[in-house]
Amino acid sequence: MILIIDDDAGVRSSLSFLLKHAGFQVEVADGPKAAIACVREQSPDLILMDMNFSMTTTGEEGLQLLRQVKALCPDLPVILMTAWGSIALAVKGMQLGAFDFVTKPWNNLMLLKSIRTALALGEQRKEAIRPLDRAEADQKFHFDRIIGRSHALMEVLGTVARVSSTNASVLITGESGTGKELIAEAIHANSPRRKEAFVKVNLGGLSQSLFESEMFGHKKGAFTDAYMDRTGRFELAHKGTIFLDEIGDLELSCQVKLLRVLQDQTFEVLGDSRPRKVDVRVVSATNRDLSTMVTDRSFREDLFYRINLISIHLPSLRERREDIPLLVRYFADKQTEINGLTRVDFSADALEYLSRLPFPGNIRELKNLVERTLLVSGKSVLDTEDFERQGLSVSAVPSSAVSLDGLTLDELERQSILRALDAHEGNLSHVASALGISRASLYRRLEKYGIPVEK
Repeated sequence: MILIIDDDAGVRSSLSFLLKHAGFQVEVADGPKAAIACVREQSPDLILMDMNFSMTTTGEEGLQLLRQVKALCPDLPVILMTAWGSIALAVKGMQLGAFDFVTKPWNNLMLLKSIRTALALGEQRKEAIRPLDRAEADQKFHFDRIIGRSHALMEVLGTVARVSSTNASVLITGESGTGKELIAEAIHANSPRRKEAFVKVNLGGLSQSLFESEMFGHKKGAFTDAYMDRTGRFELAHKGTIFLDEIGDLELSCQVKLLRVLQDQTFEVLGDSRPRKVDVRVVSATNRDLSTMVTDRSFREDLFYRINLISIHLPSLRERREDIPLLVRYFADKQTEINGLTRVDFSADALEYLSRLPFPGNIRELKNLVERTLLVSGKSVLDTEDFERQGLSVSAVPSSAVSLDGLTLDELERQSILRALDAHEGNLSHVASALGISRASLYRRLEKYGIPVEK
């Protein structure tokens, strides 16, 4: 049962008609007192709530009611309704535990999608959640490109398995090279949208001037050099999933434009004032700390809550070392298959050596090291010395760094970069390749740790 709380009889009537037509049982309340009575007596499955119940427009009444509801039923999903100009108020509600917010006038399809997502996630929370077994995961889900069986990885796959069937927006966080794109692809591959497009967008590589054209498209003649119509990424992803990679690098001026399309899933093509609707599932990823960026006002708080309905954090390779031998085997088999080579094996010492390396570039760095060593050595059995010639020797790392005892992650990463700079005589392209990160990521780390580089 869905409880509608609004002091406007017209709004209650319209929402009741919409939800009953969609097959939901509905109860209504015109204010906080009636709402609390209904929550106590009938235990609704979801609340759809306005933020004001008198002549005031501060929203304090709504926030107070939300606090009371959450005190009575902490897991009860609440969707707030507010005007576009009061999104800051909705953000306060999200901080207090609201599930989502919609703006008035509402989009019927978007509202129903949010309601169904909230109810689906609520049902999953009620079920007993047991750890996902790798054999069971491979039998029931499409995880064939995700290698490993460590506890840290299986927790991630368990979350993916539970949320893929919903339309919930997902934010994937983790260090560079941990496989965020693979997780996004897995969410799409295990969702009802799997037969539709999976569209990837690297927001870190989009300038402000190109953002609207790339994301929303343009008409011929909309601006200089617009010689033909262009279909935007959101339109390409219609009925499917759009993957917004490196969302933490998006400029503030572009964040508000993205928020509008995520809010009501409508946009305007450059050169065409006619609004277009789109149905997409949004999965985002970043290696940056968006919570800190929100505090620093370099990332919009309302956008953060819009993309962060479900959060999945990927562990670093250092946190799942037991998966390294499996990954080594996988990368080697793929490389020999691509190049028509015979199968390559690894000595026990080589696997033990690789399992001790710090890998600041995570899986991407391991993949580069395995492939480079395999192709250069030309041997059928690779040992420790083969990897030492191509990478950074673990013997050069202090024992405290290998065990990570007393060494912070930042200190470990800084030392790895310094060793790579020394090993490759300051050649940044070679350093980035050896660490398994992009040059842009290397530059950010050099600036972060105050490491000078000769020009």
